[in-house]
Amino acid sequence: MDRRSVIKNAGIAGVLAAGVAPVVHAQGAAIRWRLASSFPKALDTIYGAAEVFAKKVGEMSGGKFTITVHAGGELMPAMGVLDGSSNGTVEMAHTAPYYFFGKDPTFAMDCAIPFGLNSRQMTAWMYEGNGMKLFREFYAKVGVVNFPMGNTGAQMGGWYRKEIKSVADLKGLKFRVGGFGGKVLTKLGTVPQNIPGGEIYTALEKGTIDAAEWVGPYDDLKLGFNKVAPFYYYPGWWEGGPQLSLYVNKKAYDGLSAEYKAIIESAAAFAHTTMQATYDAKNPAALKTLVGQGVKLKPFPNAVLSAAFKAAQEVYAELNNTNPEWKKIYADYSAFRRESNLWFRFTEAKFDSFMQAQKL
Repeated sequence: MDRRSVIKNAGIAGVLAAGVAPVVHAQGAAIRWRLASSFPKALDTIYGAAEVFAKKVGEMSGGKFTITVHAGGELMPAMGVLDGSSNGTVEMAHTAPYYFFGKDPTFAMDCAIPFGLNSRQMTAWMYEGNGMKLFREFYAKVGVVNFPMGNTGAQMGGWYRKEIKSVADLKGLKFRVGGFGGKVLTKLGTVPQNIPGGEIYTALEKGTIDAAEWVGPYDDLKLGFNKVAPFYYYPGWWEGGPQLSLYVNKKAYDGLSAEYKAIIESAAAFAHTTMQATYDAKNPAALKTLVGQGVKLKPFPNAVLSAAFKAAQEVYAELNNTNPEWKKIYADYSAFRRESNLWFRFTEAKFDSFMQAQKL
């Protein structure tokens, strides 16, 4: 889910450079904020979550708290929203935290890591486990307050020009993959490519890359990947439950009334639920359409999943030895995953596997 762009309007850039003033707002005072998204308007699911949030804030504040949403590249580059919300260029940002794993791999755990938590487990860890507490401490160092705001659910494993029959087929494969998954794929001999979403189709068509992942059927159908790569694999083991986040500039947030802080929290939770509900409602029909158009839907071979799992554990062990921030949060994350999977094994997994075998 990668998006890159540039600011084309020097006038806007000049205005933005002035930043956000740390003004304390009185109870019920009318204010207007800007939210910079990492996503384009064309993707109504991901970008749309920010619009759902902004609308709900307006409704709950009686129109006094207005938030304008700006697509990636409109106010700043799509990958610049962390810095933009951190330094006060904008008051808010909506993004996928794993985009910033280059700054610190720990960011990825606030979104998705290979063979990590699924969407329900991620929400449980954030709201009822220690996830929110740990990441509030982490984000305080960069001057933002974080809120979970959206999840795609488990993603697909991407589009391939050739069939993947074994781990050997991954070696030398030029694969457009977003986020943290590329670190694990590198250990399997894959060559990760950082290509903006708008350029993936052309790269696949020309053979510049051999494969690409994005999100899932609804978005992938819109982008037309099935026209240039026939094999559609599942699951996206690097994104079992990717969570999107709302970043709020800390100085701006601290200047809000208790009422407005509560509104932000509630609206973000509403958008969080709405985003996954939208994907869950729209993906089934999109997948049927893709299969009807001749897409070859295939599961990754177990040998590939096992090799990827082993490689992921090696990456995590290396980070535990070199990155104190990662080690601290991953210890809690992995413990929660272990307990949660024990529970899901006896309930959700068994129920789901039985129901999916039925012809209703």
